[in-house]
Amino acid sequence: MRIDKYLKVSRVIKRRTVANDAADGGRVSVNGRVVKASYDVKVGDIVEIAFAQGAVKFRVKSVAETVKKNDAGEMYELL
Repeated sequence: MRIDKYLKVSRVIKRRTVANDAADGGRVSVNGRVVKASYDVKVGDIVEIAFAQGAVKFRVKSVAETVKKNDAGEMYELL
């Protein structure tokens, strides 16, 4: 699954277009490397997103195409 879609499905970022802009703008890194929106997320990846207020770092626990709102938080583990 693409990183921009994963961020939207897991509800880390609200909209896919915003996730796409963040990735293409160089604010998303996976395992220490800056990635583009087309990067394929795998279980176990460490993702870091730089926001204006700070950064969010989490580990990918699962990858699914669709997830209910209540279960979205179980797709990743904050570090």
